[in-house]
Amino acid sequence: MTRVLIVDDSPAQLYSLRKIVEQAGHETLVADCGELAIELAADEHPEVILMDIVMPGMNGFQATRKLVQNENTSDIPVILVSTRTGETDRVWGIRQGATDYVTKPVNPDTLLSAISGAMAA
Repeated sequence: MTRVLIVDDSPAQLYSLRKIVEQAGHETLVADCGELAIELAADEHPEVILMDIVMPGMNGFQATRKLVQNENTSDIPVILVSTRTGETDRVWGIRQGATDYVTKPVNPDTLLSAISGAMAA
């Protein structure tokens, strides 16, 4: 079982993502902002993080960069999950240290494949 930290400021998106991940047999942790995600990642050390981009306060790009730069969390793969569908956003996300980029609305098979790919890397 993989521990997955899901980060999104939308309760509906958190519910939807959590349902997909838990139905696949994984354990979930949730955070509704980038700051809490960084704290939970350091304290709980999940195997994968699903990170929204557009959030109040610290956005997903900023949170991903902080996670990657912190030696305690740099080994945790971050998958950006966003409504932003532009190639520029995808490239920028990967440059911030994300291992993958999945667009919303999320296709469950695509998301689970991204999680498996992040675990295999």
